[in-house]
Parts: sequence; structure tokens; C-alpha cells
Amino acid sequence: MSSYAIISVGGKQYRVREGERLLVDRLAHGEGNTFQPAVLLVGGGGETQISPANVTVTARVVADVKGDKIRIGKYRPKNGYKKHTGFRASLSQIEIESIGGAKRAAVKEAAVKETAPKETATKAPERVVDEAAPAEDRVKGMPSGYEELTVAEVKSQSTGWNRPMLDAALEYEQTHEARKGAIAALEAALSAKEDS
Repeated sequence: MSSYAIISVGGKQYRVREGERLLVDRLAHGEGNTFQPAVLLVGGGGETQISPANVTVTARVVADVKGDKIRIGKYRPKNGYKKHTGFRASLSQIEIESIGGAKRAAVKEAAVKETAPKETATKAPERVVDEAAPAEDRVKGMPSGYEELTVAEVKSQSTGWNRPMLDAALEYEQTHEARKGAIAALEAALSAKEDS
């Protein structure tokens, strides 16, 4: 059984599998870049996890494209009023490269092993330490892919997070990014949780 994930991209939810391509609203990442969308659910293999903390989905932006043209016609009878306009949505085609934290870690280890023989023995350990450092900066319990979220995405997605996720994201934001808009959105979501 192959695993699947439900991810959130641009405020919309998609059910995806590895290797699948789909069209989403235009992303700011740019063609060829990879990103990690928020993972809402992972299933398959007999086990389903809701909002898993240890599972990441890696996606790559294949191309920025335009959607099909939608023709809009307005007409008022007996007045001679006719107006025609059109619309084409700005979309990004993405490909799901991997689902799960274990596969991603294996890819990183393979990349470290490939670079180790080329460098001297003293430089190789420094490279491993540099790659391990971001994991230590990450606050435990934070939503997956939080580091890549913009302030607008934090604002829209924070309403669906539970209290420990909000606390962890706020702690990370105060110590690392210090984005005023994100801090305000997280504090507003926390106060809404306390009121309810």
C-alpha cells in the first residue's frame, strides 16, 4: 500500500502521493525550487496520523503556468449593452518528491557521504555539524514546514493549529524570525483558543 498525505498549500487542501503532479495557486518559491507544505494528515500502510510532527512532504515547483481562459459575457436585454472579458488564473505546477521524514533523512546522509571523500578529514565533520544545526534551532511541537511559511500563510493556517503548536510557533518566532505580523497572528489565535 502506498502512503498518501493531505497537505495545505495556499490555504487549500490537496490529497497527494509521491510522484504526483498537481496545479495550485501561484507560489512565490519560483521554478525548480523545493519547499515543504504544511502536512495535515498522513495515511496508508494501515496507520493514519493527524497533524504529524515527524513527517514532512517535500514538493518541487516544476513550472509557473497560466490556467485555461475563462470567458465572461455580460448582456442586458433591450439596452444594447454587451461586454466581454476574460480571465486566466496564475498557477504553479508542483511535483511531490517525497512523503515522510525517514526518506528525507536518508537523502541527506547520502549527500553528506558523497561530499565527505572529496574534502579533507578535518572539514567533513564541520559540514555535518552545519547541517545538524537547524534541527537544534527548531522548537519541538512546531507545525511542519513552519520555517517556510509567510506571514499571510501563518495568519490563515494558525486558526487550525492546536495550543501546543501555537505556543511552539510563537516561541520560535520570538527567538528567531521576530516577524511582527506572525507574532500578532499567533497571539490572536492563542487568545481565541483561550476564549473558547
